[in-house]
Amino acid sequence: MLHAAYLALAQMLSPPFRSVLLKSAGLALLLLAVLMVGLYQLVAWLGGAGGAWMETTLGPAAQNPLAVLGWILAIALGAGLFAGAVFLMPAVTSLVASFYADDVAAEVERVHYPDDPPGIAPPIGYAVLEGTKTALLALVIYLCAAPFLLVAGAGAVVFFLATAYLLGREYFLIAAVRLQPIRDAKAMWRDNRTRVVTGGLLIAAFVLIPIVNFATPLFATAFMVHLHKRMAAERAAERRRERERIAADPNDFSVQPPDPRDRLARH
Repeated sequence: MLHAAYLALAQMLSPPFRSVLLKSAGLALLLLAVLMVGLYQLVAWLGGAGGAWMETTLGPAAQNPLAVLGWILAIALGAGLFAGAVFLMPAVTSLVASFYADDVAAEVERVHYPDDPPGIAPPIGYAVLEGTKTALLALVIYLCAAPFLLVAGAGAVVFFLATAYLLGREYFLIAAVRLQPIRDAKAMWRDNRTRVVTGGLLIAAFVLIPIVNFATPLFATAFMVHLHKRMAAERAAERRRERERIAADPNDFSVQPPDPRDRLARH
């Protein structure tokens, strides 16, 4: 896994990656600004006409929940003014990855795996939908963790672990769906969840480094392409051993039949 991270970092400054970095960083800055403005407008609305309208519509019982919501958003906005590039970046990078991660994956495959069948980009609608869902989840987690960021680091721990899970899953699927059907990619994710989330810890650490985290889509995509290739090669090797056992002893029914998905796992 560390070797996969090293290979990803080593390719970061290559000319093709630099071109993608400039585009993804520009989009990330734009999305970050939109998120901050959106939070500010929501807090202002809840503190004024919006709060009064909701109390009138929902009744007096809504006063306390609305106050708590406004408090959470105010803390999130206050923290975001100083550290938005850190705590909002998981949501931002998820959206950015929807547009540029496939270019990064294709370049990694071209440079490091030229003898393997090239991956096929998933439909743009699928990529944007998955990226949007992950971004919204990351934003919800940030809003929930924000009130606890200063309470013995509890919020920071929750935020870090949730980021590792969300981004690990998203970037693994970005790499996997290029080489197999979406259903099979998700099954592979479930079978290797612990390993992928462990890799997600490296992505979460990367995304929490200010300024550097604008390159998260590049590092995370390249890292997960290498990790997926290794997993696919290991699975293919295991299936080959099973086929050899079947050939040696056809009556051994304890051996699982070959998996047709292994044709995609050339190494």
